[in-house]
Amino acid sequence: MAERFIGLMSGTSLDGVDGVLAEDAGQGLRVLAHVAAPFDAALRAELLALNTPGDNELHRAALAANGVAQAYAQVVRQLLQHAGLAPAQVRAIGAHGQTVRHQPQAFDGVGYTLQLLNPSLLAERSGIAVVADLRSRDLAAGGQGAPLVPAFHQAQFGQPDAVLAVLNLGGISNLSVLPPQGRDAAVLGFDCGPGNALLDLWCQRHRGQPYDADGAWAASGRVHAGLLAALRAEPFFAQPPPKSTGRDLFHADWLAARLAPFPGLAPADVQATLAELTAGVCVDAVRTHAPAAARLAVCGGGAFNGDLMRRLQAGLPRLQVVSSQALGLPPQQVEAAAFAWLASRTLRGQTGSLASVTGARGARVLGAVYPA
Repeated sequence: MAERFIGLMSGTSLDGVDGVLAEDAGQGLRVLAHVAAPFDAALRAELLALNTPGDNELHRAALAANGVAQAYAQVVRQLLQHAGLAPAQVRAIGAHGQTVRHQPQAFDGVGYTLQLLNPSLLAERSGIAVVADLRSRDLAAGGQGAPLVPAFHQAQFGQPDAVLAVLNLGGISNLSVLPPQGRDAAVLGFDCGPGNALLDLWCQRHRGQPYDADGAWAASGRVHAGLLAALRAEPFFAQPPPKSTGRDLFHADWLAARLAPFPGLAPADVQATLAELTAGVCVDAVRTHAPAAARLAVCGGGAFNGDLMRRLQAGLPRLQVVSSQALGLPPQQVEAAAFAWLASRTLRGQTGSLASVTGARGARVLGAVYPA
């Protein structure tokens, strides 16, 4: 019998909350409703500030977690309203929370990953059970805790007779390499590097806009070879998978340090160079790890950036670069759908992670359940 789940995702780009209401009949998800809601400006600013050390962090983080829960609950209400459903008609919510630190295997060999969310408050406000804290069990098993979406990509998008590459272009970019279904080959997945995070940062600073619509500003600039080389020298790009990253590495100070030897560059040229970096590290990842793929499906906000899509296609001329819409799921819905799917796995006692992706000692049932 089909069950309904809600998935809620707020990613590294900090552009807000994506929520889906989906039906799971055991053969992939069918999305019934989708809502995208921006964060309140004050909450967004605080979440961004909490990515770096500051005063009174425990107090501020606790209040921000309440704020994320309230924002999530509002999206849940809208989803139920759109679908004409009552809370009791939804089995559970899979809620990601807002990542503010991601340090897998650091410091003590285990490390930590921190997603701000008060899941008890979300359960109370929504009247629906919540599955949250979906990354930490994988870290406890020696993994990266990320990315978690490749398992869903394989379940939702896997092809019977072809290798498929799926690229998520959120704040951070991550690649899934999906072998033909039923084969013994393992799914591969890892973070490639910055997605929209640095592009958005530079656009906000110099244009006063939250993002570079369609990549038009980047397309107007010229790539600066020296700056691109300095950006590409980041050791993370040369690390083999499993690997994951976030704003802990790719932040304003990281960019400023690499810009310092090149004073006076036109802001549009910096934007063009950042776009070339973003696309280039993804192209390298596909060439190295998905040489047999004939198609690259792109999801996340970057799928709507025409300039990035053109750079990807130029770097991968033998592949068909398409939006995930071509696979039946619009780009903005994919990650939220993944967390609805993970909630369904957790409640059924099924594993949601892949050791071949995160490097953990084995697949694990993920998350903690907060009853309605």
